[in-house]
Amino acid sequence: MTFTEMPASEIAAGVRAGRFTASAVVEAHLTRIAAVNPSVNAVTVTLDARARSCAAALDDRIASGHEAGPLGGVPITVKENIDLTWSATTSGLPFAAGAVPAANATFVDRLLAAGAIPVGRGNMPDIGLRWDTDNDLFGRTINPWDPARVPGGSSGGDAVAVATGMAAAGIGNDYGGSLRLPAHAAGIVALRPSAGRVAGPSRIVEPLPMSLQQMAVNGPLARSVDDLDLLFGVMHGADDGDPLSVTVPHLSEYNGIRRAAVTVDPAGWGVDPVVAGAVRSAADALAAAGWEVEEVSPPAVDRCATLWRQLSSTENAPMLLTPGVFPGPLSEGTVRYFRDNIAGVELLDTSAAYQGAWAERFVHAAAWRAFHARYPVVVGPVTTQAMPPIGYDLSGPAAATELWRSHRLLVTANFLGLPAVAVPTGVAELPGAAEMSGVAAPAGTAAAAGTAGPGGRRPLGVQVIAGLNGEHVALAAARDIEAAFPAVTPINPS
Repeated sequence: MTFTEMPASEIAAGVRAGRFTASAVVEAHLTRIAAVNPSVNAVTVTLDARARSCAAALDDRIASGHEAGPLGGVPITVKENIDLTWSATTSGLPFAAGAVPAANATFVDRLLAAGAIPVGRGNMPDIGLRWDTDNDLFGRTINPWDPARVPGGSSGGDAVAVATGMAAAGIGNDYGGSLRLPAHAAGIVALRPSAGRVAGPSRIVEPLPMSLQQMAVNGPLARSVDDLDLLFGVMHGADDGDPLSVTVPHLSEYNGIRRAAVTVDPAGWGVDPVVAGAVRSAADALAAAGWEVEEVSPPAVDRCATLWRQLSSTENAPMLLTPGVFPGPLSEGTVRYFRDNIAGVELLDTSAAYQGAWAERFVHAAAWRAFHARYPVVVGPVTTQAMPPIGYDLSGPAAATELWRSHRLLVTANFLGLPAVAVPTGVAELPGAAEMSGVAAPAGTAAAAGTAGPGGRRPLGVQVIAGLNGEHVALAAARDIEAAFPAVTPINPS
């Protein structure tokens, strides 16, 4: 196994034991970036000099008898909206190209102290508010499985970098599925922690909208569930700069009730048969691992998803559609998508409606808490449809609504602030980028012509949602699912 194929935990163990050096590992990943990134555009900035210097310093410390750290020598990417003083925090915005932060995000400092080595920055849609990865500063990230389909978003660059072996792990964030969706599209794993477990949502504007405060959280992407646990164990904890952050003991084992609720078609809005098969395969894997499995619907997914869309749209509309909020323009794609999205949303434009939505959130959180008392994990689709073709989200209000409907369980976890893990369950062959629920692909795209990228392969997977601060519960179930299926990454791009 080469360095670029190794999981993060194996790299850290090898560096710690002196079987190889951090410098050798980093050099292999920088070489991989140079070879692969031109075809996928996942890494926006390669941090060659700093990464080599950091690796050499770590090797010197180890040679002097010091500890390597739990992540010693592990190459990572860091999303473009996370503060890392090695380069600008751009959020994909051309006017922020020179915005080098004065300090690292607290959890980035924790990763560096643990020995992780950033080798690059991960691409994203500008300001992170599309389920795709494209912007006017760095351009489009390509899905390595099928270039005709989107890679997901908004942590798409980090997901593709990890899937193609350019990094052992990535660090992103999740406001509406932005860790889990691109991980699913790439065939890797991702953990969206509970709200507050990893301090500091992206601060693109001040003050932060309430939905960003309550529903956005930073988290890891990797190629194994054990790696997620390792990374989360370093990242988590309170920060004085984030008054909503908390310190909860990190648990790696779960010894509680092993009972899973399986929802194949959340809210009964329809599901791709291939997706349904993936969910049932995951349920079979859990049953074989000793879990009691029951097909049962969790509470009010339709209302939770609807309220997430209403709150996020209502709060972000002034930021995205009011001239002068930012010192420069947003991309045409982001503005167009958001306008199409809100065309299908009943905005909460009175104080009574807005306050009522937040009050209703409490009711649904209580219902899910009671549900999790009986079913410690909920297993269901990451998205109920195949990843859409490039340009689909810009093809009109109907497409924007269809995307939201397909991501309904994804955003329910955000709405309630719950931890969730995306985990792959194999690969399916797909002949072409088909239409979604009768909404045609945009003219001129490969999908409209009835073709997909070479091979047309599609990673399959599910998400596992646990109760608040139950990351160890979700990871335990995801680990048992993972064990039943062969790894599908790293891959070479199609």
